[in-house]
Amino acid sequence: MMEDQQPRPPAHRFGGELTRREVVAAAGAVPLAAMLPTAAAAQSHLAGRTGHNEATVTVRTVINGTPRHLELDPRASLLDVLREQLALTGAKKGCDHGQCGACTVHIDGRRVVSCLTPAVQTDGAEVTTIEGIAPDDQLHPMQQAFIDHDALQCGYCTPGQIMAAIACVQEGHATSREQIREYMSGNICRCGAYVGIVAAIEDAAPKMRRA
Repeated sequence: MMEDQQPRPPAHRFGGELTRREVVAAAGAVPLAAMLPTAAAAQSHLAGRTGHNEATVTVRTVINGTPRHLELDPRASLLDVLREQLALTGAKKGCDHGQCGACTVHIDGRRVVSCLTPAVQTDGAEVTTIEGIAPDDQLHPMQQAFIDHDALQCGYCTPGQIMAAIACVQEGHATSREQIREYMSGNICRCGAYVGIVAAIEDAAPKMRRA
């Protein structure tokens, strides 16, 4: 009869055997379903802790002498906040892994690689970038020394080199060429301007001490 020729529902819906593909699909769906409430709860908890509907954190900091009140994603790096939110593009994104030094800035006078520094860690701190080292439109002695000694070629790494060089002098690690090379080793110049960089630091160090 015609009824016997009509398609029937798959057997597994009524206690039959599952295919291998259906077993794999079902197994993958269970952990995902279990994770969704947890992720939602975590986001809700973070939003409640920060007092915002979105997961942001309030940060009060001073950047280049200017007080800042910022609402930040807790995952944002200091480098991304400087460049994308504050338009301070002197710090460069080189490797984004803290290995090249192109993003070097100072926090409370200490040099850091801003690509690995969570921006929320600057709460209550003072941040200085290359844009803030020379007030009144005058060159910092280190900037002038880099020019005088041709300590740059393409210039991409130069802001980070200068920030690291200033810190090198302030830390007392610029008393010899060997010491300068050692304490500037975290900053890479792919153009190879190292001879000029060392000479510039040697030149600027006594001027900075006198100032």
